[in-house]
Amino acid sequence: MQNEQNQSSKGILGYQASTPKFILRRYPPSDVLSALVKHYWIIHWDLTDQPPFSQTVLSHPNLNMVIEDGEANVFGVSRTTSSHMLEGRGAVLGVKFMPGGFYPFWGESALLLLENAKPASDIFGEEMKVLASSISNRLLSGENGEMLAAEVDQFFQRKLPKRDLLGEYVNEVVSLIAANPSIIRVQELANKTGSHARTLQRLFNRYIGVSPKWVIQRYRLHEAAEEMKNNDSIDWAHLALQLGYYDQAHFIKDFKAIVGKSPEGYKRTLIR
Repeated sequence: MQNEQNQSSKGILGYQASTPKFILRRYPPSDVLSALVKHYWIIHWDLTDQPPFSQTVLSHPNLNMVIEDGEANVFGVSRTTSSHMLEGRGAVLGVKFMPGGFYPFWGESALLLLENAKPASDIFGEEMKVLASSISNRLLSGENGEMLAAEVDQFFQRKLPKRDLLGEYVNEVVSLIAANPSIIRVQELANKTGSHARTLQRLFNRYIGVSPKWVIQRYRLHEAAEEMKNNDSIDWAHLALQLGYYDQAHFIKDFKAIVGKSPEGYKRTLIR
């Protein structure tokens, strides 16, 4: 299990400004968990004698389990952005599940966790409380992140559910959306997968907690944020059309509703 060095910053808004504030490392899961866990992530920060820092994230269509301050909680998808306050000195370990990877462990609809969180011990038992306490203490002491991620991986191997082919199919469909920016309509996705749009809707609600339309839009917004980060001059009308909007005004409205700033306003916050 090795640290992933080439890390995507997609979803971490204002990444250039935030990189001096924390260190993010990701670790892949074992092969047996590859259909269930996307990766483990660890964030360290030391803002001693510095003001607190708020990091905003435009989430992916994945549920996460987060171990922090001796507790473990499972977080559903956030439909807008989520902000995380970093202050003092600290560390967090997270598990980013595959889009279809959390449901097999829980067996309940991900809709129940949309914009919500649940103690991980309610799902994985009292053993999780012991693990969370141990991991938190050792994170702060500076123990090797790869070893800690491997220990969490071993925990999930012990909880390994039976294979879920529908969950693996959801993984494939989400990967298709992420890899194909040309997909901007649910019907286009249905045509490419050979599944009925209503079938995709039911599967996405159950496994991710959001609709296929939301997932398509979220990946397109990730691409928009990356475009703003990498290019000084942007043709906003052309970008809006590329993302599947009928006009620039609708793109601006959606971006502002989700991110809290207009595209131009967000771009002005970026440090080049």
